[in-house]
Amino acid sequence: MHFGASMFFTDYSMTPAALGRALEERGFESVWAPEHSHIPLSRKSPWPGGGDLPKRYYDCMDPFVSLTAAAMATTTLKLGTGVCLVNQRDPIQTAKLVASLDQVSSGRFLFGIGIGWNQDEMENHGTVFESRAKLTRERIEAMKEIWTKSKAEYHGDFVNFDPIMAWPKPVQRPHPPILVGGAFPQGARRAIRYGDGWIPIAGRAPLGEALEKFRQMATEAGRDPAGIPITAFGATENRDEIRRFRDLGVARTVVSLESDKDDKILPVLDRWAALIRDA
Repeated sequence: MHFGASMFFTDYSMTPAALGRALEERGFESVWAPEHSHIPLSRKSPWPGGGDLPKRYYDCMDPFVSLTAAAMATTTLKLGTGVCLVNQRDPIQTAKLVASLDQVSSGRFLFGIGIGWNQDEMENHGTVFESRAKLTRERIEAMKEIWTKSKAEYHGDFVNFDPIMAWPKPVQRPHPPILVGGAFPQGARRAIRYGDGWIPIAGRAPLGEALEKFRQMATEAGRDPAGIPITAFGATENRDEIRRFRDLGVARTVVSLESDKDDKILPVLDRWAALIRDA
């Protein structure tokens, strides 16, 4: 089982380059950057984590910029969006961003995506909340065409363009893995339909039961569950939990770090390094 770490990179957090180096030195496999373009002052939808929305959600940097900085400071560390809000981004431009980051990192990018929860935020981008899942799917399908075809076109209900030429293409073939975030069962269904992996959040639902049902759903849909690996976000410093994740067949577990400076983050990473060695 691999280990990753996620941070809302801000102007008051540890820098992406410094965190990337620290993670790589301590045996982590990946670094993850969340995304929120902005946070409206209104709130039509509650934060899934419960309570008030933490300040870091308002302050986070663009994930592609942050991950590029981490890529330049490391050599083996994988770089993931955790998650990219595809329904708030133009698919042609995002396809170029993904391919460019995969190129400059020599094929280390993990494209974690989600449909989002903040209705006010996505409506400011012109996205209709109720149809955001279908919009996301079409944009992913369109990006796959761009990444894999010299002359790509896509015609859907939300995304529509005639043949185009767009480079660079990603280093990874056919494209970087698309890891679909979301709760069971909706997120699991989306991962099975068009993803290369599923990202559930540990602690919000019994993971063991969800994984059993997920694998059954994948098999019934004609997909090999082994081809849709699990990345569990929300890991804690608990050896028993880590071993349970491993025994459940989780491919990767990701700890969420606070948006703090080096002096607070490095001791946390040192404790995790010991857990990684024992895993």
